[in-house]
Amino acid sequence: MKTLLPLCGLLIVLSACQNEKSMPLNYPQTAKVDTVDVYFDTEVPDPYRWLEDDRSAETEEWVKQQNAVTFGYLDNIPYREALKNRLEKLWNYEKIGTPYREGDYTYFYKNDGLQDQYVVYRRKDTGEQGDAANDSGDAEVFLDPNTFSEDGTTSLAGLSFTKDGSLAAYSISEAGSDWRKVIVMDAASKEIVEDTLVDIKFSGVSWRGNEGFYYSSYDKPEGSELSAKTDQHKVYFHTLGQPQSQDELIFGGTPEEKHRYIGAQVTEDQRYLLVSARNTTAGGKLFIKDLQTEGSPFVPILDHEDSRTYLIENVGSKLYLVTDLDAPNKRIVTVDASNPGPENWEDFLPETEHVLSPSTGGGYFFAEYMVDAISKIMQYDYDGNFIREVELPGVGSAGGFSGRMEEKDLYFSFTNSNTPGSYYKFNVDSGEYSQYWKPDIDFNPDDYTSEQVFYTSKDGTRVPMIITHKKGVERNGKNPTILYGYGGFNISLTPGFSTANAVWMEQGGIYAVPNIRGGGEYGKAWHDAGTQMQKQNVFDDFIAAAEYLIAEGYTSSEYLAIRGGSNGGLLVGAVMTQRPDLMQVALPAVGVLDMLRYHTFTAGAGWSYDYGTSEDSPEMFEYLKGYSPLHNLKEGTEYPATLVTTADHDDRVVPAHSFKFAASLQEKHSGSDPVIIRIETNAGHGAGTPISKTIEQYADIYGFTLFNMGVKELPNQAVLKEFKE
Repeated sequence: MKTLLPLCGLLIVLSACQNEKSMPLNYPQTAKVDTVDVYFDTEVPDPYRWLEDDRSAETEEWVKQQNAVTFGYLDNIPYREALKNRLEKLWNYEKIGTPYREGDYTYFYKNDGLQDQYVVYRRKDTGEQGDAANDSGDAEVFLDPNTFSEDGTTSLAGLSFTKDGSLAAYSISEAGSDWRKVIVMDAASKEIVEDTLVDIKFSGVSWRGNEGFYYSSYDKPEGSELSAKTDQHKVYFHTLGQPQSQDELIFGGTPEEKHRYIGAQVTEDQRYLLVSARNTTAGGKLFIKDLQTEGSPFVPILDHEDSRTYLIENVGSKLYLVTDLDAPNKRIVTVDASNPGPENWEDFLPETEHVLSPSTGGGYFFAEYMVDAISKIMQYDYDGNFIREVELPGVGSAGGFSGRMEEKDLYFSFTNSNTPGSYYKFNVDSGEYSQYWKPDIDFNPDDYTSEQVFYTSKDGTRVPMIITHKKGVERNGKNPTILYGYGGFNISLTPGFSTANAVWMEQGGIYAVPNIRGGGEYGKAWHDAGTQMQKQNVFDDFIAAAEYLIAEGYTSSEYLAIRGGSNGGLLVGAVMTQRPDLMQVALPAVGVLDMLRYHTFTAGAGWSYDYGTSEDSPEMFEYLKGYSPLHNLKEGTEYPATLVTTADHDDRVVPAHSFKFAASLQEKHSGSDPVIIRIETNAGHGAGTPISKTIEQYADIYGFTLFNMGVKELPNQAVLKEFKE
């Protein structure tokens, strides 16, 4: 293995050439190995395989050297600190979550402004739900995750109460890892009542009475717990007061039938246990068990994985199921628990032309429909009678409308791309609502505009896109623009406000989000049209969005950046390798970039519904190899300025994807624009990242983007002036 360049030498070389963004950097000389994989008689070299070992000293040294080059470059962007200061100022406003009752208390989440983690508060219930957050002077701290670790990198990952609210189980994530610890406490005294449970992953906590709870986990893998494969999920029941080693295996663990993702849910009336079992992130099996009958078996509701089906409510033995079986846009059906198979289902809310996302509360169903990615809310009673359409405060995204059956006041949120999220208190019987909370933020939505446009993709498909920017922006082709996308796993990108995006737009930037195929905006068919051997549709949709922005004068290739994370990182990696001429800046974050080996890490094999795997067939292998970002970097190509971002504790999309991609990009890039990697330490895939780290990341991303578009000083001089004084 070749020796990496001495760190001090790197910094000396860097300092001499980083005054201009176009001057080449002296990247670490990454060692190569002779690893070759064979797929259906085709040899595929993997010269940077050694970077997959996240525990090796060589990988650790490589990370240090790459970060030295990256931060050496970023440190010389003249307005990077001003961007960070502006992000901090705009972020520094009080934020709360919707209140909810548990036992004798009303609980809510709150952040004073720049706290790394949200704090859980509570107030003795006065009978007027919602008083707590609006008048939090009497509220007490229930859990403060900012005290979990000195650097703020241990976060609260879940909180679950018994039905009577007397006990609480909360899970924590350390350094952003998906592995969790669960701690049980007496809610009244806040005293911990037993030993901490460990090694829990991809799991909630579902209580059965006050005796214990169900949770899911994997056996700890051999090798690195951050990258080794995990593919045998199991459900356990933990009895309070007993050691975790005695927890009862409830479901899973059968060698002949593995399931990668298993979840357990106890109904609110404590009568039934529902278990979902899946091998991919798409459809799964569903089972029900009567907890009132000792020794009762698990009865299949669905014994195949061809649909997404889950329980939303039950009234006695009457089950209300949400399903996309024979209904790509989803419907709600009812069935009796004694004979719950699909042959006995009856439509409660039939499928419509729009995708359904329902909730329940106050004795009603609330059907949220996505109409071109915009929320529309319909209210029904438990007999399926239409009550009303809820007239929302504007055009955008609504969420909430959930609570227990006896609660008559529910809460919902509303936001769009240029409106900070606010909460509203809604009376379920009258349909009237009032604003419950709005943020006091240094941002005026009236200064900005957001519009939805439709454009045509390569194959003629009509795709919506929301474009947001400051009013008065001229379509002169010179506006710095970020095109953000995802396009996978049935995930919908609906309009929502972002503090970070506000800073970008404040500087004259345009922010555009297309609803490309692979997402869930138009149901299962839209998702499936961007999976496996139709994945190129996703990239074509994104490319067409960029071409639309350029053709309509919003921007030009010289002022266009493309950005996405996780599956969106794959999107950016594929598009920048297929069309390096299309954009000036590429920002792949925590991306799936090695499509031939993604399924060999952690729970990656569960993504096969979207991607297929290189082991499936010669055709699938060739298709994956044909767009895999790592395998399509070409020697002698000028790639856009690229800032790859990842984190050392990301055990969802392991950083090896980004490591190998960055090493290969630096080797093959022939241009003078920088291609660097920013590796966050003590952080994971994104959830639970401290606010301080998030702000630093955005300052670096925006600074890098503007600098490589040739911006010498921030367009909004007021921001610079404010922080120079």
